[in-house]
Amino acid sequence: MVPYEALLERLNAQLRIHGHLLGVVSGAGLTARYAMMGGADFLLALSSGRCRIMGRGSYAGYYCYGNSNEITMEFGTRELLPILPDAPVLFGIAASDPFIHLYEYLKEIKARGFSGVTNFPTMALIDGKFRMALEEDGNSYEREVEAIGLAHHLGLFTAAFVTKEEEADAMLRAGADVICVHLGLTKGGFMGAKKYISIAEAKHISDRIFALCARMRPEVIRMIYAGPANTPMDVDYLYRHTAAQGYIGGSTFDRIPAEKVILQTVRAFKNAGTGGLSAANITAEANAADAVDFVKNYVHEHYGREIRLRDLAIVLHISPSYLSTLFKQDTGMSFTSFLLSYRMERARALLAEGRLSCREVAEHSGYPDYAQFSKMFRKYQGMSPSDVLASDINTSPNSRN
Repeated sequence: MVPYEALLERLNAQLRIHGHLLGVVSGAGLTARYAMMGGADFLLALSSGRCRIMGRGSYAGYYCYGNSNEITMEFGTRELLPILPDAPVLFGIAASDPFIHLYEYLKEIKARGFSGVTNFPTMALIDGKFRMALEEDGNSYEREVEAIGLAHHLGLFTAAFVTKEEEADAMLRAGADVICVHLGLTKGGFMGAKKYISIAEAKHISDRIFALCARMRPEVIRMIYAGPANTPMDVDYLYRHTAAQGYIGGSTFDRIPAEKVILQTVRAFKNAGTGGLSAANITAEANAADAVDFVKNYVHEHYGREIRLRDLAIVLHISPSYLSTLFKQDTGMSFTSFLLSYRMERARALLAEGRLSCREVAEHSGYPDYAQFSKMFRKYQGMSPSDVLASDINTSPNSRN
């Protein structure tokens, strides 16, 4: 167990040095071990994470297939805490469990070695008639707020999942250390959410909630959870365009990587020596299920080259119009707008480094015609490339056209 003050000091130091935090939902010791080796700042033990390890969807953690709190306690104390005694592990508490005394159970969570708690499964992801029926039976989000408040009183680190401003307001008043905007279940892969909001919509939701945080408790740590953001590019976009200070992922770090690697590895061995599918064909087939992610990753790696959506559609074996529609649904913008915006963001970053001239940055960004680059840069950044050099590097010797 990591004591509250020590954990808070550790996370704030990470924010000062790296700028962002990373939380990983882990349903097994194996994923937890490598998540911490990869640089995770804390782990979350959630019943949904355990369900994913067993080949089920994340929502299985909501159903009566088993007792959520007992599942989390069992694998948390058997698989996570013993092999990672120095790792901060947050317990995902089902606060509406009618068979626990909330205060006493939170004391047990602390005594068993967990560094903190989070409210998951959360009522915030349930709506409609089912939500009304649950609340009539005493299962409410207010119970989760109470759990976070009691945990804070007991000296446990607290991360609160919220989906709207009203929930954030209640959790801020309860003393939550982290406000994490839950953007929905993670898209992507074979078992991922098929309906999800766009990155643009995720930005708007996060902006409203983080603005509330800034007004009420500026010191609270602001994070986002998955939803449409399941690649480093997605998260980078939200870091650059919102006040997010960190990312929490579940399927992003276990289900999706496992699906892809296991599928490709087994197929490769199955076809070894038979002249069957090549590794390239296997990769293309797997990526077809995540076409938009493939396109975004390609832009990230090759933004300085000529990129045509039609060519990418051919590689993915889908029609350009269908790929264009998928991309607009996922990001909230057209492929052309996304590409231009990304190039201008990268260009500004290169200019701020001060190592390249404006013309060299234009060429690195896919614009051999400097006049066209300068025109587009002004449109997207509101200033000329030379203005960025002058303001960001104080007119160093590298500030030349």
